[in-house]
Amino acid sequence: MSNTAILFPGQGSQEAGMGRDVAEHSKEAMELWKKAEKISGLPLRAIYWESDDATVMADTRNLQPALTVVNLTLWQELASRLSPVCCAGHSLGEYSALAASGVLSPEETLELVSLRGRLMADADPDGKGGMAAVLKLKRDVVEEVVKSVAESTGELLIVANHNTPAQFVISGTKDAVAAAVPAIKERKGRAMPLAVSGAFHSPLMKNAAHELAGALEKMSWNRPRFAVYSNVTGKAVTDGESLRELAKVQMISSVLWIDTVTNQWNDGVRSWVEVGPKGTLSRMVKPILEAIPAEEEYTVVAVSSLEAVQAFA
Repeated sequence: MSNTAILFPGQGSQEAGMGRDVAEHSKEAMELWKKAEKISGLPLRAIYWESDDATVMADTRNLQPALTVVNLTLWQELASRLSPVCCAGHSLGEYSALAASGVLSPEETLELVSLRGRLMADADPDGKGGMAAVLKLKRDVVEEVVKSVAESTGELLIVANHNTPAQFVISGTKDAVAAAVPAIKERKGRAMPLAVSGAFHSPLMKNAAHELAGALEKMSWNRPRFAVYSNVTGKAVTDGESLRELAKVQMISSVLWIDTVTNQWNDGVRSWVEVGPKGTLSRMVKPILEAIPAEEEYTVVAVSSLEAVQAFA
Protein backbone atom coordinates (compact mmCIF):
# COMPACT_ATOMS: atom_id res chain seq x y z
CA MET A 1 0.00 0.00 0.00
CA SER A 2 1.53 3.29 -1.05
CA ASN A 3 0.96 6.60 0.70
CA THR A 4 -0.43 4.90 3.79
CA ALA A 5 -1.36 6.53 7.10
CA ILE A 6 -1.57 4.47 10.29
CA LEU A 7 -4.32 5.45 12.74
CA PHE A 8 -4.47 4.51 16.43
CA PRO A 9 -7.76 4.67 18.40
CA GLY A 10 -8.23 6.07 21.89
CA GLN A 11 -10.73 5.93 24.73
CA GLY A 12 -13.99 4.22 23.79
CA SER A 13 -12.32 1.52 21.70
CA GLN A 14 -11.77 -0.86 24.61
CA GLU A 15 -13.43 -4.27 24.67
CA ALA A 16 -13.27 -7.49 26.63
CA GLY A 17 -10.47 -9.83 25.57
CA MET A 18 -8.65 -7.18 23.58
CA GLY A 19 -5.07 -8.00 22.66
CA ARG A 20 -5.14 -11.52 24.07
CA ASP A 21 -4.82 -13.27 20.68
CA VAL A 22 -1.66 -11.30 19.83
CA ALA A 23 -0.13 -11.80 23.29
CA GLU A 24 -0.69 -15.55 23.22
CA HIS A 25 0.89 -15.69 19.77
CA SER A 26 3.90 -13.47 20.50
CA LYS A 27 6.29 -13.60 23.45
CA GLU A 28 7.28 -9.97 22.75
CA ALA A 29 3.62 -8.88 23.00
CA MET A 30 3.09 -10.75 26.27
CA GLU A 31 6.22 -9.10 27.68
CA LEU A 32 4.78 -5.68 26.86
CA TRP A 33 1.60 -6.53 28.79
CA LYS A 34 3.74 -7.53 31.77
CA LYS A 35 5.74 -4.29 31.50
CA ALA A 36 2.50 -2.29 31.36
CA GLU A 37 1.26 -4.04 34.51
CA LYS A 38 4.52 -3.33 36.31
CA ILE A 39 4.61 0.33 35.23
CA SER A 40 0.94 1.01 35.97
CA GLY A 41 0.70 -1.20 39.06
CA LEU A 42 -2.57 -2.61 37.68
CA PRO A 43 -3.70 -6.19 36.83
CA LEU A 44 -4.50 -5.26 33.23
CA ARG A 45 -4.76 -8.78 31.80
CA ALA A 46 -7.17 -9.83 34.56
CA ILE A 47 -9.32 -6.75 33.92
CA TYR A 48 -9.53 -7.10 30.13
CA TRP A 49 -9.14 -10.85 29.59
CA GLU A 50 -10.88 -12.44 32.57
CA SER A 51 -13.63 -9.95 33.38
CA ASP A 52 -16.56 -8.48 31.51
CA ASP A 53 -17.06 -5.50 33.84
CA ALA A 54 -17.55 -2.64 31.36
CA THR A 55 -17.27 0.01 34.09
CA VAL A 56 -13.86 -1.22 35.24
CA MET A 57 -12.72 -1.58 31.62
CA ALA A 58 -13.83 2.00 30.90
CA ASP A 59 -11.97 3.42 33.93
CA THR A 60 -9.40 5.71 32.38
CA ARG A 61 -6.70 4.54 34.82
CA ASN A 62 -6.98 0.97 33.51
CA LEU A 63 -7.90 1.81 29.94
CA GLN A 64 -5.03 4.08 29.01
CA PRO A 65 -2.14 1.64 29.57
CA ALA A 66 -4.17 -1.39 28.40
CA LEU A 67 -5.40 0.10 25.11
CA THR A 68 -1.92 1.44 24.39
CA VAL A 69 -0.48 -2.09 24.76
CA VAL A 70 -3.14 -3.48 22.41
CA ASN A 71 -2.40 -0.82 19.79
CA LEU A 72 1.37 -1.27 20.04
CA THR A 73 1.39 -5.08 20.01
CA LEU A 74 -0.85 -5.09 16.92
CA TRP A 75 1.51 -2.57 15.33
CA GLN A 76 4.55 -4.74 16.17
CA GLU A 77 2.91 -7.63 14.30
CA LEU A 78 1.94 -5.44 11.34
CA ALA A 79 5.01 -3.19 11.01
CA SER A 80 7.02 -5.50 8.77
CA ARG A 81 4.14 -5.69 6.26
CA LEU A 82 3.87 -2.03 5.30
CA SER A 83 5.80 1.25 5.18
CA PRO A 84 3.57 4.14 6.24
CA VAL A 85 4.30 7.73 5.26
CA CYS A 86 2.66 9.06 8.43
CA CYS A 87 0.55 8.23 11.45
CA ALA A 88 -1.94 9.78 13.84
CA GLY A 89 -3.82 8.77 16.96
CA HIS A 90 -7.10 10.00 18.39
CA SER A 91 -6.57 11.57 21.84
CA LEU A 92 -5.00 8.72 23.89
CA GLY A 93 -4.16 7.05 20.57
CA GLU A 94 -1.68 9.82 19.82
CA TYR A 95 0.68 8.22 22.35
CA SER A 96 0.57 4.98 20.35
CA ALA A 97 1.48 7.03 17.28
CA LEU A 98 4.44 8.56 19.12
CA ALA A 99 5.70 5.07 20.03
CA ALA A 100 5.05 3.56 16.58
CA SER A 101 6.98 6.37 14.88
CA GLY A 102 9.92 5.93 17.27
CA VAL A 103 9.53 9.31 19.00
CA LEU A 104 9.18 7.58 22.39
CA SER A 105 10.06 4.04 23.49
CA PRO A 106 7.18 1.69 24.36
CA GLU A 107 8.25 1.83 28.03
CA GLU A 108 8.29 5.65 28.11
CA THR A 109 4.92 5.68 26.37
CA LEU A 110 3.43 3.31 28.95
CA GLU A 111 4.79 5.45 31.79
CA LEU A 112 3.17 8.53 30.27
CA VAL A 113 -0.23 6.99 29.56
CA SER A 114 -0.36 5.38 33.01
CA LEU A 115 0.27 8.80 34.56
CA ARG A 116 -2.15 10.46 32.12
CA GLY A 117 -4.87 7.97 33.09
CA ARG A 118 -4.42 8.69 36.80
CA LEU A 119 -4.31 12.46 36.27
CA MET A 120 -7.43 12.47 34.10
CA ALA A 121 -9.32 10.29 36.59
CA ASP A 122 -8.41 12.62 39.46
CA ALA A 123 -8.60 15.95 37.61
CA ASP A 124 -12.16 16.79 38.65
CA PRO A 125 -12.76 15.49 42.21
CA ASP A 126 -15.79 17.77 42.65
CA GLY A 127 -17.45 16.51 39.47
CA LYS A 128 -17.82 19.96 37.91
CA GLY A 129 -17.04 18.95 34.33
CA GLY A 130 -19.02 17.06 31.74
CA MET A 131 -19.07 16.12 28.06
CA ALA A 132 -21.71 15.34 25.45
CA ALA A 133 -21.63 13.93 21.94
CA VAL A 134 -23.33 16.12 19.33
CA LEU A 135 -24.70 14.48 16.17
CA LYS A 136 -26.41 15.66 12.98
CA LEU A 137 -25.17 19.26 13.07
CA LYS A 138 -22.51 20.93 10.93
CA ARG A 139 -19.28 22.19 12.43
CA ASP A 140 -20.10 25.90 12.18
CA VAL A 141 -23.49 25.33 13.86
CA VAL A 142 -21.91 23.40 16.75
CA GLU A 143 -19.27 26.12 17.19
CA GLU A 144 -21.97 28.81 17.16
CA VAL A 145 -24.02 26.96 19.84
CA VAL A 146 -20.95 26.49 22.05
CA LYS A 147 -19.97 30.17 21.76
CA SER A 148 -23.51 31.35 22.46
CA VAL A 149 -23.97 29.06 25.50
CA ALA A 150 -20.57 30.02 26.95
CA GLU A 151 -21.44 33.72 26.63
CA SER A 152 -24.98 33.42 28.02
CA THR A 153 -24.03 31.22 31.00
CA GLY A 154 -20.58 32.63 31.74
CA GLU A 155 -19.43 28.99 31.98
CA LEU A 156 -16.62 27.22 30.14
CA LEU A 157 -17.65 25.23 27.07
CA ILE A 158 -15.63 24.18 24.01
CA VAL A 159 -15.85 21.76 21.10
CA ALA A 160 -13.48 19.08 22.41
CA ASN A 161 -13.57 16.59 19.51
CA HIS A 162 -14.07 17.40 15.83
CA ASN A 163 -14.58 13.76 14.80
CA THR A 164 -16.50 13.90 11.52
CA PRO A 165 -18.54 16.59 9.74
CA ALA A 166 -21.63 15.35 11.65
CA GLN A 167 -20.07 14.09 14.92
CA PHE A 168 -18.61 16.33 17.60
CA VAL A 169 -18.05 16.25 21.35
CA ILE A 170 -18.52 19.29 23.60
CA SER A 171 -16.73 19.66 26.92
CA GLY A 172 -16.97 22.09 29.82
CA THR A 173 -18.80 22.63 33.09
CA LYS A 174 -21.84 20.41 33.65
CA ASP A 175 -24.08 23.50 33.72
CA ALA A 176 -22.79 24.65 30.33
CA VAL A 177 -23.17 21.18 28.79
CA ALA A 178 -26.73 20.95 30.16
CA ALA A 179 -27.56 24.40 28.76
CA ALA A 180 -26.24 23.39 25.33
CA VAL A 181 -28.58 20.37 25.01
CA PRO A 182 -31.83 22.31 24.29
CA ALA A 183 -29.95 24.66 21.94
CA ILE A 184 -28.67 21.63 19.99
CA LYS A 185 -32.17 20.10 19.83
CA GLU A 186 -33.62 23.42 18.63
CA ARG A 187 -31.29 23.20 15.64
CA LYS A 188 -32.43 19.60 14.89
CA GLY A 189 -29.26 18.09 16.32
CA ARG A 190 -28.88 15.29 18.83
CA ALA A 191 -26.98 15.56 22.13
CA MET A 192 -25.95 12.57 24.24
CA PRO A 193 -24.26 13.12 27.63
CA LEU A 194 -21.13 10.97 28.02
CA ALA A 195 -20.21 8.97 31.12
CA VAL A 196 -16.83 10.55 31.82
CA SER A 197 -15.01 11.64 34.97
CA GLY A 198 -14.30 15.19 33.79
CA ALA A 199 -14.28 17.74 30.99
CA PHE A 200 -11.52 16.17 28.89
CA HIS A 201 -9.79 18.20 26.18
CA SER A 202 -10.82 21.46 27.80
CA PRO A 203 -9.04 24.08 29.95
CA LEU A 204 -10.62 22.42 33.02
CA MET A 205 -7.80 19.85 32.64
CA LYS A 206 -5.09 22.49 33.05
CA ASN A 207 -3.77 21.25 36.44
CA ALA A 208 -3.51 17.69 35.13
CA ALA A 209 -1.86 18.96 31.94
CA HIS A 210 0.68 20.92 33.98
CA GLU A 211 1.62 17.83 35.98
CA LEU A 212 1.87 15.69 32.85
CA ALA A 213 4.10 18.33 31.22
CA GLY A 214 6.73 17.70 33.89
CA ALA A 215 6.85 14.00 32.95
CA LEU A 216 6.90 14.82 29.22
CA GLU A 217 10.00 16.97 29.77
CA LYS A 218 11.89 14.04 31.31
CA MET A 219 11.45 11.74 28.30
CA SER A 220 13.81 11.47 25.31
CA TRP A 221 11.95 12.79 22.26
CA ASN A 222 13.43 11.39 19.05
CA ARG A 223 12.87 12.48 15.48
CA PRO A 224 9.93 10.41 14.12
CA ARG A 225 10.64 7.83 11.42
CA PHE A 226 7.53 9.14 9.65
CA ALA A 227 5.38 12.22 10.23
CA VAL A 228 2.98 12.32 13.18
CA TYR A 229 -0.17 14.38 12.62
CA SER A 230 -0.96 16.30 15.81
CA ASN A 231 -4.42 16.36 17.42
CA VAL A 232 -3.81 19.98 18.43
CA THR A 233 -3.08 21.33 14.94
CA GLY A 234 -4.25 18.56 12.59
CA LYS A 235 -0.93 18.99 10.76
CA ALA A 236 2.14 16.83 10.11
CA VAL A 237 5.00 17.19 12.59
CA THR A 238 8.47 15.83 11.83
CA ASP A 239 10.58 16.70 14.88
CA GLY A 240 10.53 15.45 18.44
CA GLU A 241 10.75 18.83 20.20
CA SER A 242 7.60 20.12 18.48
CA LEU A 243 5.76 16.90 19.32
CA ARG A 244 6.75 17.27 22.97
CA GLU A 245 5.44 20.86 23.12
CA LEU A 246 2.19 19.86 21.43
CA ALA A 247 1.80 16.93 23.86
CA LYS A 248 1.96 19.43 26.74
CA VAL A 249 -1.23 21.14 25.57
CA GLN A 250 -3.04 18.15 24.07
CA MET A 251 -5.05 17.49 27.22
CA ILE A 252 -6.50 21.03 27.25
CA SER A 253 -6.93 21.35 23.47
CA SER A 254 -9.52 20.15 20.96
CA VAL A 255 -8.90 16.97 18.96
CA LEU A 256 -8.95 18.18 15.34
CA TRP A 257 -9.62 14.80 13.72
CA ILE A 258 -11.48 16.19 10.69
CA ASP A 259 -8.46 18.42 9.98
CA THR A 260 -6.04 15.52 10.53
CA VAL A 261 -7.63 13.24 7.94
CA THR A 262 -8.30 16.13 5.52
CA ASN A 263 -4.66 17.26 5.72
CA GLN A 264 -3.43 13.69 5.24
CA TRP A 265 -5.53 13.49 2.07
CA ASN A 266 -4.22 16.86 0.86
CA ASP A 267 -0.67 15.67 1.60
CA GLY A 268 -1.13 12.63 -0.65
CA VAL A 269 -2.37 9.85 1.64
CA ARG A 270 -4.66 7.44 -0.21
CA SER A 271 -4.74 4.50 2.20
CA TRP A 272 -5.61 4.44 5.91
CA VAL A 273 -4.94 1.48 8.22
CA GLU A 274 -6.43 1.63 11.70
CA VAL A 275 -4.44 -0.41 14.23
CA GLY A 276 -6.45 -1.18 17.37
CA PRO A 277 -9.75 -2.65 18.60
CA LYS A 278 -13.24 -1.97 17.17
CA GLY A 279 -12.46 -0.02 13.98
CA THR A 280 -13.93 3.26 15.28
CA LEU A 281 -11.55 5.59 13.44
CA SER A 282 -11.75 3.78 10.12
CA ARG A 283 -15.51 4.46 10.12
CA MET A 284 -14.77 8.17 10.52
CA VAL A 285 -12.52 8.47 7.44
CA LYS A 286 -15.22 8.12 4.77
CA PRO A 287 -17.54 10.92 5.98
CA ILE A 288 -14.54 13.25 6.33
CA LEU A 289 -13.35 12.54 2.79
CA GLU A 290 -16.89 12.79 1.38
CA ALA A 291 -17.07 16.35 2.71
CA ILE A 292 -13.93 17.44 0.81
CA PRO A 293 -15.01 15.81 -1.64
CA ALA A 294 -12.25 13.30 -2.42
CA GLU A 295 -12.30 12.51 -6.15
CA GLU A 296 -9.63 9.79 -6.31
CA GLU A 297 -9.96 6.25 -5.01
CA TYR A 298 -8.77 5.42 -1.49
CA THR A 299 -8.78 2.45 0.87
CA VAL A 300 -9.56 2.17 4.57
CA VAL A 301 -8.72 -0.99 6.53
CA ALA A 302 -9.22 -1.81 10.22
CA VAL A 303 -6.68 -4.20 11.75
CA SER A 304 -8.12 -5.15 15.11
CA SER A 305 -6.95 -8.73 15.70
CA LEU A 306 -4.14 -11.20 15.02
CA GLU A 307 -6.32 -12.76 12.30
CA ALA A 308 -6.64 -9.33 10.61
CA VAL A 309 -2.86 -8.87 10.77
CA GLN A 310 -2.26 -12.25 9.17
CA ALA A 311 -4.82 -11.52 6.44
CA PHE A 312 -3.27 -8.13 5.70
CA ALA A 313 -1.66 -7.87 2.28
